[in-house]
Amino acid sequence: MIVTKDELLKSKKTVQTLLKGKVFIYPTDSIYGLGCDATKEDLVQKIRHIKKSNLQPFSVIAPSKEWVYQNCEVGLEQKKYVEKLGKKLVVNGEEHCFTLVLKLKNKDAIAKNVNQGLETIGVRIPDHWFSEVVSNLGVPIVTTSANQTGDDFMTSIEDLNHGVKNQVDLIVYEGEKKGHPSIIIHAERKTKEVKIR
Repeated sequence: MIVTKDELLKSKKTVQTLLKGKVFIYPTDSIYGLGCDATKEDLVQKIRHIKKSNLQPFSVIAPSKEWVYQNCEVGLEQKKYVEKLGKKLVVNGEEHCFTLVLKLKNKDAIAKNVNQGLETIGVRIPDHWFSEVVSNLGVPIVTTSANQTGDDFMTSIEDLNHGVKNQVDLIVYEGEKKGHPSIIIHAERKTKEVKIR
């Protein structure tokens, strides 16, 4: 099933009906993501099966900055980056979408197979209308590229792997994306040591 932004945003109830308990593909400010409720271990496992990926940790789209503060360790240095979630980050004069890696304070905030037992979690709030959808859902959403591991990431419905397409419940589609995966900001240590890659 393919839905548009307008169809999804008809009402808060529509968001819940279409996305709750489902595995879906959705747009972001960079590329298309493959996601589900990151608190549901069975749904996360389905994404691992679709991607053929059992080892790599997944990141999440946080429903709010408050969620990040409640569930991650945020010191003064980390706070600078948390406050920039929901916007693009300027690095060397260029704007980038970014994922912020933080130490996870509340291990019950996500299913254990999201980060595969690591003490850290990558968090995003894309500079994109879909972040409001995640906020409406009120739970973190897995965010990983919509492809099988090793394949090219999805930029349009035409280049979506059929093995992926046939195993998701829903695709939220807004046309071709010309972005790139987000850069990674490593801020998991409570020091001024922040690494960008």
